[in-house]
Amino acid sequence: MESSPEISQKPWERTVFLVLTVALFPILAVAIVASYGFAIWIWQMLLSGPPGS
Repeated sequence: MESSPEISQKPWERTVFLVLTVALFPILAVAIVASYGFAIWIWQMLLSGPPGS
């Protein structure tokens, strides 16, 4: 008897889910927020001038 593909794929799906939720999504969230902050910082430095000007 062959095992069904759904049964053998369950551990793989769980591993992928854990990697995505524990590692990839938090790293992406931090990277997006950091790049947005960096873009605003560069925009303020180059286009808006120093504070108070």
